[in-house]
Amino acid sequence: MSNAKERKHAKKMRNQPTNVTLSSGFVADRGTKYHNGGGRPFHQAQKQEPFPGTSRQRQTKMTHHSPMDPDVKEQSSSKIMFKKKGGWKAGPEGMSQEIPKYITASTFAQARAAEISAMLKAVTQKSSNSLVFQTLPRHMRRRAMSHNVKRLPRRLREIAQKEAEKAVHQKKEHSKNKCHKARRCHKNRVLEFNRRQKKNIWLETHIWHAKRFHMVKKWGYCLGERPTVKSHRACYRAMTNRCLLQDLSYYCCLELKGKEEDILKALSPMCSIDAGLTFAAVHCLSGRRQGSVLLYRANRYPREMLGPVTFIWKSERTPSHTSESRQLWIWLHPTLKQDILEELKAACQCVEPIKPTVCTPGPLPTTSEEKSQTELPDEKIGKKRKRKDDGENGKPVKKVIGDGTRDPHQPSSWISAATGIIISDLTMEMNRLRLIGPLSHSILTEALKAASVQTVRVNATVVLYSTHVLLSKFEGEDTEKTPHHWWIETCKNPDSVSLHHRQEAIFELLGGITSPAEIPAGTILGLTVGDPRINLPPKRSKVLPNPEKCQDNEKVRQLLLEGVPVDCAHSFIWNQAICKNVTENKISDQDLNRRRSELLVPGSQLVLGPQESKIPILLIQQPGKVTGDDRRGWGSGWDILLPKGWGMAFWIPFIYRGARVGGLKESVMHSQYKRSPDIPGDFPDCPAGVVFAEEQAKNLLEKYKRRPPAKRPNYVKLGTLAPFCCPWEQLAQEWESRVQAQEESFVASSPSGEDSDSRRDKLPGAPTPENTDLQSDEGGTSPSSCSEPREVMDTECPAQVGTAWVAGQDATGSLLCVLRSRKWLKQLSTWCGPSSRDKRAARRTSGSGEPTPTRAAYLPLLERFPRALVWVSLALLRKGSPEPHSMICVPAEEDFLRLRGDQLYCGPQESKHSDPFKSEIRKQKERKKVEKRQNKQAPSEPEGLAGGPPAAGHRALTLGLWSGPLPGVTSHCSRVLLGFVTQGDFSMAVGGGEALGFVSLTGLLDMLSTQPAAERGLVLLRAPASPQYRFARIAVEV
Repeated sequence: MSNAKERKHAKKMRNQPTNVTLSSGFVADRGTKYHNGGGRPFHQAQKQEPFPGTSRQRQTKMTHHSPMDPDVKEQSSSKIMFKKKGGWKAGPEGMSQEIPKYITASTFAQARAAEISAMLKAVTQKSSNSLVFQTLPRHMRRRAMSHNVKRLPRRLREIAQKEAEKAVHQKKEHSKNKCHKARRCHKNRVLEFNRRQKKNIWLETHIWHAKRFHMVKKWGYCLGERPTVKSHRACYRAMTNRCLLQDLSYYCCLELKGKEEDILKALSPMCSIDAGLTFAAVHCLSGRRQGSVLLYRANRYPREMLGPVTFIWKSERTPSHTSESRQLWIWLHPTLKQDILEELKAACQCVEPIKPTVCTPGPLPTTSEEKSQTELPDEKIGKKRKRKDDGENGKPVKKVIGDGTRDPHQPSSWISAATGIIISDLTMEMNRLRLIGPLSHSILTEALKAASVQTVRVNATVVLYSTHVLLSKFEGEDTEKTPHHWWIETCKNPDSVSLHHRQEAIFELLGGITSPAEIPAGTILGLTVGDPRINLPPKRSKVLPNPEKCQDNEKVRQLLLEGVPVDCAHSFIWNQAICKNVTENKISDQDLNRRRSELLVPGSQLVLGPQESKIPILLIQQPGKVTGDDRRGWGSGWDILLPKGWGMAFWIPFIYRGARVGGLKESVMHSQYKRSPDIPGDFPDCPAGVVFAEEQAKNLLEKYKRRPPAKRPNYVKLGTLAPFCCPWEQLAQEWESRVQAQEESFVASSPSGEDSDSRRDKLPGAPTPENTDLQSDEGGTSPSSCSEPREVMDTECPAQVGTAWVAGQDATGSLLCVLRSRKWLKQLSTWCGPSSRDKRAARRTSGSGEPTPTRAAYLPLLERFPRALVWVSLALLRKGSPEPHSMICVPAEEDFLRLRGDQLYCGPQESKHSDPFKSEIRKQKERKKVEKRQNKQAPSEPEGLAGGPPAAGHRALTLGLWSGPLPGVTSHCSRVLLGFVTQGDFSMAVGGGEALGFVSLTGLLDMLSTQPAAERGLVLLRAPASPQYRFARIAVEV
């Protein structure tokens, strides 16, 4: 009998007594069948009979004692016939068995009594987890039976009542999961939202995004990654022709207060003029432009980078003096905040914490407080629940605005006793919205209106046409007690009123400009606007530029050439007290809608008069694409800085004017089309970039292992050593060793310098079969790699060893760095050739227009940056779409020969590699099977051979991935590796594949010096899961 039938029989016999069997014909002891109700088998009863002999003899003897009648003979004969046809059978053997001729009354009654007691026990006692009403037939069940006992039949009510009294089946008296109506209650909803913001910060637009976007938890925030609808092309069209809206409030702001001279002196060691402008730039220092700078650890340039930041100086109406106090805002990505804040505190000597001047959100209710709010006395169970604080004396629950995870007892400001500089953390104290596209300024001018000038006398004439009640009420009020008394006090100053009118005039001129790229990069305009919710249109519409607004060509020309004047960059958003007042005195949406409903003419303009909020804002122009020669100014727009609490009040009006909303994915696409590095993924020399690469490699490895081996690529056979990360450190080291070995071999072969230079020019770009082994040994056995063995399992990305952040090494060329010197980048751009030219122009100008890089020209560059990477852009010549982590390789001489002969030649193909781990993986699988079999045979001996730990030499291998230390990455394939792609996709801007990435500076110079003039700047791209190489043109854009 099979195991399944045995389990089925055991389940049937679970509640049966030992002396009762079913009539299924199956007995545990095969061939035995109880009869007569007794406890003896039939064959045992036969053995105890006093008639020995065979069965035929016993039958004759039995007939001698009890003679048969003719009817009995007929029954026996028919019985025999029935047995021949396959009648009564005892068990699987098919042995025939006769019906007993007699029974014993006492034994039969005892057996039946046992059966009856077992049946009563099975009826009265429940053996399963189902309730009583679930034992009824389906046509008799009712939904109310689960909570109303009287719905059950009378015979089952007593049992159901006992079940209901048990604690297991009792309803939770105070369930946290309230009903839908209670959850939708405003008070409960705010409490729930406040509780959910304890771990991850919510932006003010979080609820709006959560309904329309795929949300992710990143960098301590809940952010919208991408829309739920298909909108990739639509977002690109919005950035190109219309407007794209993004919420960048998760960016962190650090404020520095102190003397201008002291601040500049403290920040100067953290940046270098060789990499671009610094904090002391003239246009930025006056406060009329926003600047960007690359921060390093003090006096560590060009290594130990911290990350890129943007900064804004507060503009001063009077001429700037180094002795007066200034304010500086530094905006940075949240992944860079901790490192830069610690370095700023060390540079400015701000070690003493002070009480924060900004308003921090109140502490959220603890778990015990939440339980106490929902607990009710026992006598109120079943009645309508009502909170104790729901009455008139109840305090309203306030929504968390800003950083809900910040500890109010943790300091957010630090002061320096020596210099008096104060560093404050203003993260989430302001909202930052970004508008990208040519219609961004048109949407701004339509959605925002400059605030009206208000004084006591002026307001009396302004609101005269509205209602007499409002006029009489305002005339009797004190200006100090009004919600927006700061604006009334400001309007009393004629200079402030004049400045406000000039800012308003410049703001109106923006509505007629074709694109924000026409305005000088980083222009700052301060403004005070009214409540944008009042001017909300009844339905969504699309705005267009209005040329009538800029009829004064002289003012427009001055604005485009010189930008905004210094005094017009002033804004009250720099004053934290005013921002706090604006946040606290905001009119709620409920009150605003109620006033709208009370209008005599529905849909008419709502006039709030002096009760209308006045919001100080700061407009910052974003230049867009500033590198290269093609599509200059693409992706330009405006950033709007707002006080906290006003995010949704500006968000909805922008959407109603035609702005399309994007998320983190659209931010990456924006930086890719601008050909600028994305933060933090495209900064491999930054600690945040290293952490990002490790997390990305871990996620890709987990995704790879989730697929079966037959449905995923075998990267070992494809020759891809690091498919999920980029070994930058190992790449730079191998190229340095490679070039040094080549120079030594040239000097040894020809002592004359001229011969060595000529032979160097004839070097091929790809390794030959004779020197491939030599190069791999030289590249893989560098001094650093030999001294420290690297054991990396495939559970982690093998190339992470090359990108590990080593902070203890010196800065004499041992650490990885990225070339950011403006001087040398321009020189490299000239050597690589122009990036925005077609193939015909390349053929015309490549012969004589581009200078050839010589050893004397780039030797100083290599001496200063021996292990440097260069940020490059790549454009595919023909079809193909590059992917992240694609390999950038050096073409061989035969590739150029085939390209010259066939212009449609796509590129070479990588030959199939052997898998050295395949046999070891097969042995590992067999070893696991043996261990599993041994564990099953001896489960009680975990310390045996099967249960012991695996051998020390056995490594956890994954089919398709390289395990252990990486060999030479540059010479592992048939084409020499030059770098890796970090961003790549089909570009809708050029109609072809484009990629961005890093290459080794040493390898790039070596390739450019050895390539022919007609093909200078051509490289090969290969995706990690493809053997096909494709030609691409490399460019360094500055």
